[in-house]
Parts: sequence; structure tokens; C-alpha cells
Amino acid sequence: MVARRVMPLPGGRSIAYAETGTGPDLVLIHGTLMALEDMWLALAAPLSRRYRVIAVDRPGHGLSERARLVDASPWRQAELIGEAMRAIGVRRPILVGHSFGATVALCHGLGAPAETGGVVALAPLCFPEPRLEQVLFGARFAPWLGDLIAPWLAWSADPALLPLLWRAIFLPQAMPENFARSFPFALASGPGRLIAEGEDAMSVWQALTRASLSYLGCRVPVRMLGGTADIVVNNGLHGALAAALIPEARFRWLHGAGHMLHHFHQDAVAAEIDAIAGAGR
Repeated sequence: MVARRVMPLPGGRSIAYAETGTGPDLVLIHGTLMALEDMWLALAAPLSRRYRVIAVDRPGHGLSERARLVDASPWRQAELIGEAMRAIGVRRPILVGHSFGATVALCHGLGAPAETGGVVALAPLCFPEPRLEQVLFGARFAPWLGDLIAPWLAWSADPALLPLLWRAIFLPQAMPENFARSFPFALASGPGRLIAEGEDAMSVWQALTRASLSYLGCRVPVRMLGGTADIVVNNGLHGALAAALIPEARFRWLHGAGHMLHHFHQDAVAAEIDAIAGAGR
């Protein structure tokens, strides 16, 4: 597990984060069923040579705390991450998000453009649609019912289900050995975190409807990457279409890449970050 610091926020909330490197501020935001180690293992070492890299546990995930039922929306998660980043002295960072984390990064750029240097969105969710996560985790969202069934599911179904999902999201590539050895899977599972996954999944209808109506007014530079072999997100219906609507956006296909493209195409991710950072100088 990567050593973390924790920034307390009002109402018992907090953001756990890890930091390395020096240079312009860069914030890494992980996706579904992950913790900050996902982005850290893939990107922190190469990017820290020229950026101050801060990887965060999204609210309700890893070691970050959030309020039940009110903090799930990617808009709200963006606010909480932004509040914590300001408290540790981060100014106008480039946000690099993956999957749901890319949605959070986009919401930060849409909602707080003056505090966003740019967004690099990897396999982002950009428009509302039925999602498998809603089927798998949605029942845990429900008040009372979710709190009742989550511990039982964590004991009965999750030990078989989650390892299958963690390996499936890397397809068609295999899970890297370093990831399998180093990722703290316990920080991406358990009753509370899977309740948060259910809340996240059920929040996207309203949140992404709001986001899709905001893309034409986006005022920050955005770069998006999507794999042609991604079985988790249809990048043609999400990233490519959103990039066509966002004034300062560009979408790039990575041929043969699956959903976890940041573990296999670090140079492509770094090139998009550098492009935004260079344009902002």
C-alpha cells in the first residue's frame, strides 16, 4: 500500500492522497473498484520527473471518507477533491482521471474552470446510459437495504465476483504482474466501499445528463484517450462524442488498448498531459 496523508474536511469527510515529484501540479483520479494505487502504479514514477503528482482516493473509496447518500455524484466528488487540493496548496492542476475518475475530472473542469489547468480523461463516462455497475452494485445504494445487505454480500458473493471483475477490466490485456502483486485489493472492497460503488453507479444518470448539457460551454482544455478494445466503456459513444462537443477537446484512439490503458500506454498519457501543460505556459 502506498503511504498516504489525509486531509480532513467538514462533516467527517476526508481525502486521502499520496504525493511525489516537483513541478506543475498534476492530480490523478482513479476509477471504479480502485484506489489511488491504480493511477500511482501506472503513472507516478514517469510523471514525477517533471510534475508534482498527487494521487487521491476518491471520496468513499480507499481511505477517503464521505457522507452516505449525499456525496456520490461526480460533481460532488469533484468539489470535495478540489477543496482538499486547495488546502494542500495545489493550484490550477491538470486533472488526469480514468473511467469514473475521468468523469469526476471533467465535472471539476466544468464546475470550476478557473481552478482547473486542464483535463486528461482516460476512457471517460460522458453520457447517461444503463451500466453493468448499476446491476451489480445498485442495490447497495438503497437506504437501509444497502446497509443491511452489503456486509452479507461482502462475505458471500464479493470474494468470488470482485477478482473476476478486476481481471476482466484489463481485457484484452492481462493484469500486469506488478499490479497483481502491489495493488491493495482490500482497499477497493468491503461493505462500505461497495456501498459507495452502488451510490456512484446510481448517481450517473442525473450527473451525466447535467454534464452532457454543459460540454458546449466547457472553458478548459481537454484531451481524451480511448482504447479500441475497451469492453467496459464504449469510447465512440462517450469520449469521441464528448470531444466533438467540447470546444477545446481532442480525442485519440489507442488501437488494441483495453479499458486500463494507462498501464500500457504511459507515453500516450504523458504526451497529452505535456500538450496541455505546454499550451498553458
